[in-house]
Amino acid sequence: MADHATARGRCRHPVAVEPGMDREELLALPAVVDVAVAARALNFSRTGAYELIRAGQWPTPVFRLGRLIRIPTAPILALLGIEPPDATTGPKPAADSTSRTDRRNAG
Repeated sequence: MADHATARGRCRHPVAVEPGMDREELLALPAVVDVAVAARALNFSRTGAYELIRAGQWPTPVFRLGRLIRIPTAPILALLGIEPPDATTGPKPAADSTSRTDRRNAG
């Protein structure tokens, strides 16, 4: 357990902080995460994360949908200096790139 700084100053009670995520866990995150997951990714306590968001001091963009708070993953990865894999690189087409339709119509 460790003391942590909050938007209002030092917290009076110790707060258990889950260990942060490794690179593979971070890259496996969905496009948008909840506050608890974002806090864990940045190695913040959940409570501290909510306090930073409330104070407008969270280091990445925050989506508010009514009472629901979601945080995009890409800015978290950028903040941590992790580049996501290129989404445009997928399986390469076969050497014969003629489509099935083209082959049927060729005869």
